[in-house]
Amino acid sequence: MYGSPHIVSDVMTHTVVAVGPRAGLKEIVQLMQDWRVGALPVLEGEGRVVGVVSEADLLSKEEGRDAPDEECVRLRRRADPAKAEARTAEDLMSSPALTVSPRATLGEAARLMARAGVKRLPVVDELGLLQGVVSRCDLLKVFLRGDEEIAEQVRREVVAHLFPLPASAIQVEVHDGVVTLVGRVRDTSLVPVAARLVRAVEGVVDVHVDLSHAGEARQAAERLGP
Repeated sequence: MYGSPHIVSDVMTHTVVAVGPRAGLKEIVQLMQDWRVGALPVLEGEGRVVGVVSEADLLSKEEGRDAPDEECVRLRRRADPAKAEARTAEDLMSSPALTVSPRATLGEAARLMARAGVKRLPVVDELGLLQGVVSRCDLLKVFLRGDEEIAEQVRREVVAHLFPLPASAIQVEVHDGVVTLVGRVRDTSLVPVAARLVRAVEGVVDVHVDLSHAGEARQAAERLGP
């Protein structure tokens, strides 16, 4: 692919609330409510991420509290005994933490979230130190790119490479993220490649391609005559 896709560091949140391993449950819940987040990184030392405590982890303590006796026994057997009795982040957290590099592409981050079923990932450097947090909402920011910005990238990184002038005369139009390519090209075998590369440009919602062979118009004119 031409150009460089956006990476996690371009969209992540740099200001992050986190807790230490000894943080109590009430402190964790209060921070989640104050910051309106569903998970908190757990840090030790100089900021190394050792785990993540989430709303799901907290609910493990409440799962069988008000259940009927038989159901309570079943839930307790299914639940993690350590988490059911946890009093601190260290006991409650999921560890090791699932993290992502600030240099990872947005696609890589999205696949990690989808496979793990999580909404947020701590972003860490090579030493495991917290750099920020990236959420599903952050990954969707690419769709807020302006139409002209997308069009310029398509012209520069796709059209100019595949169909350099004077071999082509291609118009690039973008409306609400939908890219339309119209014109004539000498090598129509590259048309599917162009569609694929345009679709890979971040912020593109859909692609419409109307590219015909450059010789078709000339042949039609010759058939019609003067």
